[in-house]
Formats: sequence, C-alpha cells, structure tokens
Amino acid sequence: MTNQQILSRPRRNRKTDSIREMIRETWLHPSDLILPLFVVEGQNLKIEIESMPDCYRLSPDLIVEEAKSAQQLGIPAVALFPALSDLQKDHLATESTNPNGLLQRTVRLLKSSVPAITVVTDVAMDPYSIDGHDGLVENGRILNDPTLEILAKMALSQAEAGSDIIAPSDMMDGRVGYIRKELDKRDFSDVSILSYSAKYASAFYGPFRDALDSAPKEGDKKTYQMDPANRVEALREVFADVNEGADLVMVKPALAYLDIISDVKASVNLPVVAYSVSGEYAMIKSAAQMGWLDETATMMETLIAIKRSGADLILTYFAKSVAELLSV
Repeated sequence: MTNQQILSRPRRNRKTDSIREMIRETWLHPSDLILPLFVVEGQNLKIEIESMPDCYRLSPDLIVEEAKSAQQLGIPAVALFPALSDLQKDHLATESTNPNGLLQRTVRLLKSSVPAITVVTDVAMDPYSIDGHDGLVENGRILNDPTLEILAKMALSQAEAGSDIIAPSDMMDGRVGYIRKELDKRDFSDVSILSYSAKYASAFYGPFRDALDSAPKEGDKKTYQMDPANRVEALREVFADVNEGADLVMVKPALAYLDIISDVKASVNLPVVAYSVSGEYAMIKSAAQMGWLDETATMMETLIAIKRSGADLILTYFAKSVAELLSV
C-alpha cells in the first residue's frame, strides 16, 4: 500500500507524552477544587456513609484534620454540611441560627485552627427541618417569601461564626438579594455569596440525602428546583442571582449538565462553580469496586470534562484524591 499525501495529520501532536502536555487545552489544579465535608456531633468520630464509599461523617475535631490535609494538598476551600439528629429539627429550622450549634462551632474551630482555609457554608432549611424541604412547608406547599427571612437569619448566623462564603442552595426566588441586604446591613459586606443558581431537581442527590438524613418526608422538590429538561431557564435563574448580588454562581449537578455550565460560563462575568454531586461520585466508586471501571482514570476524565465545559471551581468528593494525584 502506497502512502497517501495527507497534509494534515493531527496525530503528530499526540505522538509523545511531552507533546500531548505541551498542547493540552484544559488543566486541572488543586486550587480548582472545593472539598465537601459532613460534620456530626461528637469527638474523634468517623462514621462511614454506606452509599458514598470512602466518605464519612466527621466530628468537628476530625473536620479540622481533613481541612489541614486538604490545605497541604493545595485545596483552598472546604464546604460544610451538618448532619443533625431529628431531635434538633423542627418546622422552622430553629437550630440553624443557634450560635452554639454544630455548624457554627465547627466554623469557629476551623477558622481558629486552619485560618487560611476558605470555609463555605450551606444555607437551606433541609438539614434543620423536620419536613426535609429547603423551604417552609405549610399544608404541603413550600412557601417562598416566608422562607427568605429564615434563610437570611441562617446566613447571618453563619457569617457571625466566621464563614467566608455563604452558599444558599434552597432555590427560593429572591433569596440572594434578601440575604445580601441583611449581611450588608449587619456589617458583613465582605462575606461572599455563592449562589446555587441553576440547581436541578435531580435523581443524583440520593447518597447526599443519606449522609444528612435530609430527604423530604412528603412530596419532592420539583416546585422549586429546576426541571432537568430546561436549558434556557437556567440563564434566567443565573441572571437573577447576579443582579441580586451573587459573587459566584453554581450549576448542580455537573456531569449531566455540562451544556448548562458552558452556557453560564459564556453568559456571565463571575466565577462559575460546578457541584459534582454524590450520585456522580457513587457511580464511579461502585463501578470501580466491581472492577468495571478504572477509578482514577474515570475520576480524572469526568473532572476534566467539567473543567473543560467552563467550570472555574468544582465541588467534588474526589478533591483529595485528585490533589494527591496531581502532586505526584
């Protein structure tokens, strides 16, 4: 067979490791990552989450150790999610504003023990609500406007504890502006808001709800979280949050919504965050445990895809594993 005269041979740019690295378009760095952590009451307590292999509920002292480890690996931030007992929950999420509550104490401990780490705290009623919903429930309905005051008080309590970034994940209309106004009024204008702007009513949240025991007791979250079929609506949500004062915007989940991440990145001049959620993590871990996938290769490929789609920052339960790999 005679060689054809082919002038363009893209394979020439793939022929060695060094050449592939020289022309690589997308890079992942530990500073792109945020490590989500589940905090539980206790001391030296480490409880495995069955549906999230190698993830744990940790007592505050062990949260500090995880944060120190993350910082040493170059990970700049942790995101905290409290796992409370039902005895601490009620219909009004009262525990969320307790200055000596689990989350507030953990934030203060982190800021005193690992002062350089950025602490992100979640604002939503579901970890504190006996109803398991992100907003106030009345006769089976989620009440938007009455929820805003509760969320603002929650955000203010977190800011007073020392949180660097408040992250409302509730998807109530108008909550970013309401929270921003309250924070500014109380001299917390330096506290940032990372808004879960395009948060979809996804089937990928199951393991997370196991970790916090925060699944809705009745109904679902489809009246306030986004329809997975909708694309244009995501930009409407994002623009609303930008106009209300968000400092960063988030798309959640990540892998099934790469088109949304791309759209948002092309449309706003704020950092875009993607949350690679518990279901995405659990799929990779469980398939790898069965020998069906190479865990490391699949982990890296999916996170590179999220970064390539336009995410500036990624919340991922793989954060430490990725940072360890990148440091080799």
